[in-house]
Amino acid sequence: MTVTTRRGFVLGASAVALATAACDNSIGSTSGATIDARADAVLQFLESNYPGTVDLRQNAAGMLIMPLITQAGFGVGGGYGEGVLRVDGVTVDYYSATAASFGFQIGAQQFSQVLYFMTQEALTDFRTSAGWTAGADVKYAFNDQGQTLLTDTNVLTSPIIAVVFGQAGLIAGATVQGSKYTRILR
Repeated sequence: MTVTTRRGFVLGASAVALATAACDNSIGSTSGATIDARADAVLQFLESNYPGTVDLRQNAAGMLIMPLITQAGFGVGGGYGEGVLRVDGVTVDYYSATAASFGFQIGAQQFSQVLYFMTQEALTDFRTSAGWTAGADVKYAFNDQGQTLLTDTNVLTSPIIAVVFGQAGLIAGATVQGSKYTRILR
């Protein structure tokens, strides 16, 4: 039986915070212009490598582009990234994504993600929440670890479609579930 003490928990959380900061996600120093430039580059990469995502963008009420999310864990894990919400191609807000986890895990990874809000209701719910947490209403259309863009009607009729791509690192299974998205000022 393993007993976790407060000291062990704090040390583990501190190690995760240091590892996440060391992955150059520019925590706390990213300007709006930098986030926008990164989002443009990520969208260009995504749409040139996976042309099926162009249709998603064209049919979406809005999209949250997270150019870089860094996750690290050693028993206790965490993740952080900053991104931009665009409606009709125009930046309307900036958001951070944070995640925490506990369990058997070790390593670090970085990835990009785009959330496509396919209905105005889904976009409005996201924008009016104090801190939105991804849950069962998010469908994964794509994950570039050997998969292709899904086009079945269960995914394409979902209110929110997630595309996760560009994974690099040693933790498997990048996902948006359990991530909390909060509006930030930039």
